Amino acid sequence: MIGLTAGFADPVQDAQRCFRSVLDAMSRPGRIATVAGVAPPAPLCVASAAVLLTLIDHETTFWLDPAAGAANAWIAFHCGAPSADMPRDAAFAFSLGLADLTRFNAGNHEGPETSATIVVQLPSLTGGAPLRLSGPGLKDSATIAPLGLPADFPAIWRRNRGLFPAGIDLILCAGNTLAALPRTVQVEEA
Repeated sequence: MIGLTAGFADPVQDAQRCFRSVLDAMSRPGRIATVAGVAPPAPLCVASAAVLLTLIDHETTFWLDPAAGAANAWIAFHCGAPSADMPRDAAFAFSLGLADLTRFNAGNHEGPETSATIVVQLPSLTGGAPLRLSGPGLKDSATIAPLGLPADFPAIWRRNRGLFPAGIDLILCAGNTLAALPRTVQVEEA
């Protein structure tokens, strides 16, 4: 495919580093991690591309926000993930901004592991409305201020968290940084 940019510069090492960053972010909500090693096509930022290269593969159904369609060939080439026509059919998804969580599979009480993980690309992980995080993985509360989440995000997240043990997990990405919001974390206005 002519015109595709490379994936990870060092596929094994870069993917392992990114995987560790995602695991750390999931286990410590609110912690911002930095990733590198990839020069993605627009509109993907470095963090979004690194997470996608790390977490999706030929066995993972994947939904791509239509607004990010320009990256479809790159993702298909590097990851080989089968496309899901409908968000509900995807194990992983990518959206520019927060997508409507009710469109995705939240799993159920018998199969919470079947829920989707959404990689949400935002303008920045700082400079937005402060959000206080509490719950598993946090000894004390943490505060994040991602720019680009809707004003009613705490209410949206309460509904998602109310589905526990089912629910959607989010990986927030901006530039070369990422943070995670596992379905177990509580989010309130700070």
